[in-house]
Amino acid sequence: MKTVSENACFGGTQGVYSHASKATGTEMTFALFLPEEAQDGPVPILWFLSGLTCTHENAMTKAGAQAWAAEQGIAICFPDTSPRGEDVANDEAYDLGQGAGFYVNATQEPWSPHFKMWDYIAEELPALIAANFAVDTDRQSITGHSMGGHGALTLAMNLPGRFRSVSAFAPIANPTASDWGRKQFSAYLGDDEATWAKHDASLLMADVGFDGPVLIDQGADDQFFDLLKPAALASAMMQKRQNGILRMQKGYDHSYFFIASFMEDHVNFHAEALWA
Repeated sequence: MKTVSENACFGGTQGVYSHASKATGTEMTFALFLPEEAQDGPVPILWFLSGLTCTHENAMTKAGAQAWAAEQGIAICFPDTSPRGEDVANDEAYDLGQGAGFYVNATQEPWSPHFKMWDYIAEELPALIAANFAVDTDRQSITGHSMGGHGALTLAMNLPGRFRSVSAFAPIANPTASDWGRKQFSAYLGDDEATWAKHDASLLMADVGFDGPVLIDQGADDQFFDLLKPAALASAMMQKRQNGILRMQKGYDHSYFFIASFMEDHVNFHAEALWA
């Protein structure tokens, strides 16, 4: 593992690191904020999964999460959204290929050699961080935005007992019924739609739900509202009687201004579960 940068931040350290990934077969970069308390021992960790076109840097610099994480004494990890490099398959469209991994393990060519983002986020990166930083992996929560909200919700429901809480900002909530999902799933996973279900938050919510609290924030003026399909997730939460809240935020769109406006609520929501 290589240290790209480390900066003092709200009494703690905002670092950026790179490493050779066995899951993706590429060099991967991630950002990790450690609060001051990490100097004295392991702290809980919150994962933030970013959306389409993003790298580790977008949420690190725009979400305003570090101030609230420092206040609560928790770490935050910002992974990249896909493998990258000249030898990694890509597409001219912004919503497929590099920057658009969709947090799945691709089984179809040309994506399958490198696009193993499920294994990377679920297994490899947590193990790497646990081995190298003062992080308590028995206390984990997860959140994300858009494609990353999709990833956060599907990881949380597919890995019962792993995360204390899950939240999302404007998640792609019903990808099997949306152009943001059907396009990518058919490319990465093939045409057998039965393999898609484990990556659809609304289907998972109706089937198994989540064994902890859920918080969803959705901008009412989101320009991608019809692609996100939050109503399907809301209906599934009601059907499952899920312990959770879905809030429609009047006047807010899909941008990082929306995320930054409610980041304090999300960090505090997770901190309550992480320190319980």
